[in-house]
Amino acid sequence: MNKRKLGRSGLSVAPLALGGNVFGWTADEKTSFAVLDAFVDAGFDLVDTADCYSYWIPGHKGGESEEIIGRWLARSGKRDKVTLATKVGVEFGGRGGLRRTRILEAVDESLRRLRTDRIDLYQAHRDDPTAPLDETLSAFAELVRAGKVRAIGASNYEAPRLAEALAASARLDLPRFECLQPCYNLCERAGYEAALEPLCRREDVAVIP
Repeated sequence: MNKRKLGRSGLSVAPLALGGNVFGWTADEKTSFAVLDAFVDAGFDLVDTADCYSYWIPGHKGGESEEIIGRWLARSGKRDKVTLATKVGVEFGGRGGLRRTRILEAVDESLRRLRTDRIDLYQAHRDDPTAPLDETLSAFAELVRAGKVRAIGASNYEAPRLAEALAASARLDLPRFECLQPCYNLCERAGYEAALEPLCRREDVAVIP
């Protein structure tokens, strides 16, 4: 299977990602395990989730998807076959955003739920205009230096803010967002194609639709 480079991170992934939004929600543990096994056994590797999934369901508190994936990793022994991606930044349980303190506490919570010592791709789930980009990127840099995170990415960023973040990383010699998860589908195309796509092509930022 031909793999695609994840920006300039040195990571390469198969051309299809598995979203874990429904794990522990509309897909119970048994179903989630079967889907994960089939996905990886078919030669794919990028499994994507978020710390907040699925806090919006009555009786859930957030972290359910990560916990399911963590139990699957422990049971299957397939950690080294997976490029594991998760996200931080959405508010749930009264906490959220992309200030340094939140990022540093959230990554340890995700690592515990995922039952792993590293996150391959750690993504800012959505822009936090109240958090200085320098602070957010510096916090991510701490995690990379500590070996907790291999690469970072962005999700749901508009083109001007993504460009600003990339410029800040270059100016401060900090890890940069190597990929973007935009809102892009057959119904909603213009937002990505008009401004984000040219930016990502120019800056060699991978796109994970």
